Order: sequence, then structure tokens, then C-alpha cells
Amino acid sequence: MTNIQSEVKRRRTFAIISHPDAGKTTLTEKLLLFGGAIRLAGTVKGRKSKKFATSDWMELEKQRGISVTSSAMQFSYNDYKVNILDTPGHQDFSEDTYRTLLAADSAVMLIDAAKGVEAQTIKLFEVCSLRGLPVFTFINKLDRVGKEPLELLEEIENVLGIRSYPMNWPVGMNFDFKGVYDRKREHLELFDKNDDNETRKTISIEEAIANNKITESDYNNLLEDLELLEVAGDDYNIDEILQGKLTPVFFGSALNNFGVQTFLEEYLDIAPPPRAYQTQKGVIDPVTNDFSGFVFKIQANMNPAHRDRIAFMRICSGKFEKGLAVNHMRSGKTIKLSQPQQFFAQERDIIEEAYPGDIIGVFDPGIFSIGDTVCYKGDFEFSKPPQFAPEIFARLINSDTGKYKQFQKGLHQLIEEGTIQLFKTIGASEELIIGAVGQLQFDVFKYRLKEEYGADIIFEGISYQMARWVRSNNPIDLKSLDMLGSKPAYDSDNNIIVLVEAEYVLRWLKDRNPDLEFFSTSSEETFSNIS
Repeated sequence: MTNIQSEVKRRRTFAIISHPDAGKTTLTEKLLLFGGAIRLAGTVKGRKSKKFATSDWMELEKQRGISVTSSAMQFSYNDYKVNILDTPGHQDFSEDTYRTLLAADSAVMLIDAAKGVEAQTIKLFEVCSLRGLPVFTFINKLDRVGKEPLELLEEIENVLGIRSYPMNWPVGMNFDFKGVYDRKREHLELFDKNDDNETRKTISIEEAIANNKITESDYNNLLEDLELLEVAGDDYNIDEILQGKLTPVFFGSALNNFGVQTFLEEYLDIAPPPRAYQTQKGVIDPVTNDFSGFVFKIQANMNPAHRDRIAFMRICSGKFEKGLAVNHMRSGKTIKLSQPQQFFAQERDIIEEAYPGDIIGVFDPGIFSIGDTVCYKGDFEFSKPPQFAPEIFARLINSDTGKYKQFQKGLHQLIEEGTIQLFKTIGASEELIIGAVGQLQFDVFKYRLKEEYGADIIFEGISYQMARWVRSNNPIDLKSLDMLGSKPAYDSDNNIIVLVEAEYVLRWLKDRNPDLEFFSTSSEETFSNIS
């Protein structure tokens, strides 16, 4: 137990959340750079860029210059084991991010200094808040034209409803950005736009003035801001940080490698180690309980040459050892977790052991589903992540009947990854309808079916605009849901769902069926109030 305790204590597992283009993938790479996991960080500048982020491994991601999958990467720094969950930035893949947040112990919220708190950030922050995750804020792109620091802090508090404590403070702004003042160490960290900033340049305020690194005006503005923060700002409180009530704020420039190392070291010092998870049978402690974990992501064809299928698993308790035989709770079978791997984008290493907080990938021959619990002993299950109601729909047609087997295999495997939902309508003529949060999911789905399985499909537009899961304490009369403007269907887990053409149709269904409840997620628990 002592060994497990020490391993748990030195682990940190976090997800990065942001709006698209805030610099999330760049920040991820710079963290990996300081951790020694890579030697050269690539720059993501768009579709025409010839360099691509290490965490963006799918070909379509490279073409579009965006992240559409979640990657899990581990590196060591100052005797810490750090697990980064690099989530999709595009809002069409927000559900993948929700599931990833279930596997994190804290979150890093990345904000563009020019744009402030944006829509996708708000949505993802709500999930962190509901789970009580500690949130660490990195305000990025300080060397570009942006909002004033005080304005950004006010926006964080007013829009997100969380108080903030700046760990450092900008000296100069935009193209006159000189660096940041470290409030704890009371020194200045100098910014050099012509340098890689991998080596920190720290100097006292007095030396900075004497050596013309900052002006008297910079110094006076800094004193005024610091005085205002002392009088009107929030106090540093570690307990409130860990409860998700106060966010430590760091200023920097990920592209220029500035402020990233300081942020990493402060994060590791403050952030919590792996936490206990709640089950229907009680709390599972990471140290005292035997091995347990849950699947939060499934990815088919990570290596196209081998057509492999990997289940990403968060270890919640105990020590994992290669070849461990565990209980697969959903099926009731005992299975062996074969080929356990840890990832660095497309690169992977077979591991012998892992501990709570670690993310491992195990070979999946078709056994696992998202949310599955595995444990060495016991009969408990962790809460299964919900699915969210799609916002766009299409009828799915296999355009090449000669590729029926490829179509069925690809459809089955990609649906199990959870980014596209499949519905089978109930009635005289059964139809396959797919739903997604956004159009990009459809584009990726079609691309992967063609490239990875050789199956061509056609999307046929339909008029449905929303879907709601239907529950009742009594048997459900499916005919009552099959009306003009609505159609009952089964989801992939055989739950009843109704497809609806407009909001007024949903109100009509509710009025005609007062004994039915309609939900925007597949779970009526906490997540159901997120739209």
C-alpha cells in the first residue's frame, strides 16, 4: 500500500478546456516540451501548415488544422507523473470532451486574451463546475492585442461565476509586453519575442528598471494594479481552489513558450492527486481499494496498418499490472486486459504497471463500451457518462450494397466511439437515422467510413430538429409518440427516444402524454440540465 500511496501522491491528471483557436494544442505541446516528451514543438496554424501538433494524429485533423479527437499523454516532471487529456476544441465534438472530463482530477481553462470567455469555454466550464473540479486558468496570447487584465478577470467572475486569484501579473501589454510579475516570488519574468523562452529569465523589479528592461511608467502601472488587487481582489485560498470556487490565473504566451514552465510548476504544486470515485456501492478510494477503472473513450483504427481498436481507461484505484484478470461488470465475465499501453499521440509503449490517475489503453476485441467498469474485486460500477441529444439528423444510406459487410462493421465500431448516435425508427418501415451535435461530426464519420472501412455512404436530409429520451413508470405506448412531426425510435442501447421536428411538437407530445418524461440526455442525473 505504501508504494501505491506514494505513486498516487505524485500523479496529476488534467484536461485542457477552451474555445477553438485559443491555443490549446500549442499549450499541450509546450507542456510536453518541458516534460522532455518531445524535442521540438510543432505549430498549428491552419490547413496549410506543414507542421502538425503531436496530439493531432488523425489525418483529417491535419487537413483541417483542428483537433477532433481526444488524446491521452503522459510525461514526467520534477518527480511528478503528469497525465494530459488533450480534448477536442471544436464544439461539434464537445460530448467527447464531457466524457474526458470524467477521467480528469482537475481542468486547465485556456482563454484567449483578445477574445475573453467564449461560448465553448462556458459550456465546458459548467461541466467542471458540476463535478466540483479545480480549474486552473491560463490566459494566452499576451503578446498580441487583447483585453485589459482586469477586464479579463471581471469577465471570468461575471460570466463563469468563479472568483479568481492572479498568480502573476502582466507588465506592459500587446506589442509592448515586457513580461509578468510573480506575486509569490516577487520577481519579474522577462519576455523575449526573439527567443524560445525555454530558459526563464527572472530579475528583480529594481534590476529591471536599472537595466532598462521596463520603464518607470511600467513600474508605476504595475504598482497601481497590484495595490488594486490587494484591496479589491480575492485572497489566495488553497481550500477554495481545490473545491473549484477560486481559480488561480496565469498570464503568458504558449506560442512563444512564455509562462508555460512557471504555470506547470505551480499547477503541480497546487493541483490535487487522484481522487476517490463514487459508485452505487460507496466511495472507491484510490489507495486502499484493489484495482478498478472505467472506459471513457474507444478509438478504432488508431494504427490504420493494424486496424486496432483501443479502449481508453482511467485507473481509479489500486495497482494495475500487465495481464491482470478483472471483472467486466456489464457482461459479468472475467477478462484479461491485454497489451496495456500508454500513449504519446500515435506513439505508444507497452507498460508493465500503472497507478490511479493514469490513463491506459487496452486492446479491445469488441468487448468494451463507453462507461464500462472493470475491477479486480467487488461488484460495483462507476456512473456511466450520459449521451446528449443531437442537434442535426440525417437518414443513413449505404451507397454501395456490395460493401455491406464493410458498412456494417464501420457503422458498428464508429457508433461505439460515441461521437455519432444511431437511431432505428419504430414503425412499419425501419430506418437508420444518425444524429450529431454538429456538421463536422458527419464529415468525420463519412471520411472515416470511406478511408478506414472502404464504405461509401449518403446522408439524406430529414426534418427532425431535436431528440428526447422518453421515460415513464408505466409501459410506454409507442403509438402516442408516432404523430405528425414526431417519430419514436430506439437508440444503440435500446432506450426509447422520440425524434421531433420542432419545439411546438415537443410541447404537444408533453401535453398529450402527461405520464411521460422527456430528457435531453440519456441520464436524468446531474448532467441532464445541460443543454
